[in-house]
Amino acid sequence: MKKKWYLLIVALLSLGMVLTACGGGDKKEEPADNAEKGEKTEATDFKAAMVTDIGGVDDKSFNQSAWEGLNAWGEEHGLKEKENFDYAQSTTKADYMPNITRLVRDDYNIIFAIGFELKEDVEKAADQYPDTHFAIVDDIVEKDNVASVVFKEHQGSFLVGVAAAMKTKTNKVGFVGGIDSPLINKFESGFIAGVKSVNPDIEVDVQYAESFGAPDKGKIIASNMYNNDIDVIYHAAGGTGNGVFNEAKDIKKSDPEREIWVIGVDRDQHEEGQIGDHNVTLTSMVKRVDVAVHDLTNKAMNGEHHGGETLEYGIEEDGISVATTNEDAMTQDIIDAVKEWENKILSGEIEAPKTREETEEFIKGL
Repeated sequence: MKKKWYLLIVALLSLGMVLTACGGGDKKEEPADNAEKGEKTEATDFKAAMVTDIGGVDDKSFNQSAWEGLNAWGEEHGLKEKENFDYAQSTTKADYMPNITRLVRDDYNIIFAIGFELKEDVEKAADQYPDTHFAIVDDIVEKDNVASVVFKEHQGSFLVGVAAAMKTKTNKVGFVGGIDSPLINKFESGFIAGVKSVNPDIEVDVQYAESFGAPDKGKIIASNMYNNDIDVIYHAAGGTGNGVFNEAKDIKKSDPEREIWVIGVDRDQHEEGQIGDHNVTLTSMVKRVDVAVHDLTNKAMNGEHHGGETLEYGIEEDGISVATTNEDAMTQDIIDAVKEWENKILSGEIEAPKTREETEEFIKGL
């Protein structure tokens, strides 16, 4: 009799082990990627990356600002570069798709494409990898797995145009663009409108380098402008703009008494203008790409991907601002004027133009 009870107990224990190994009956195993279900993912399990345009991650402008945003996200959650966040450097347009593909295969949960030039490749990647979440900065991709981030650059450009008009003593200012495109035309258009709002008689020389990664071209263009009595240049040219700063600093070094200025873009480029006891950075049109990247990465980690949506950042959203770091150059009267025009934009009294056609109409109404 004891032997029968012993055998029965052994059988019951064996059955329990089998049920446990099979997952405990009706209990279902949760999928590993909760982000796919729109649920929060632990930071240590979440990976974010970005693909630069040809300006590079250290362009001291657009790409660098985006990378600073990813770094801020990593620091916030105590994460390490390469393990949870990384970037892929592009030196030519041919690098875009291979860089995107590599990051997809490395299982990054969200991949940022930094710049409108990546649009075509992002569209292809979104179709090829429907389970990967993407975000593009400075353009719109209408795909369910792509969030589009754009900015009201024309608003900030208008305001630095006001600053340039108040600072110039020659009544000649310049604009150096990277690639002649609808995006950079927003910078150009807003800047010209801001300048003309202060003084319609000021001349604005507009030139494009047709590259965001050619500081040598930026330096040549700046040299020609400064030699033609232009004393303030606003650049919207990424890494090409470094050449504008280099030329201004070279001139200032040889002639410390000459008043010559550069208006930076995307980041506060005050440091780029430092030369000895002088600084040639008048101000910068700060475009908070870092804030947008940081914000979207946190949202994606929490299951909010905003695929198929366009998120726009302007003055009202704290995505656009004007730097006042150089207190010697940005005097109180200039700051007050910029604030006055900013209030006009926010109240709807004026609308900063974003195309050349709108700028022509705007100037006619002055």
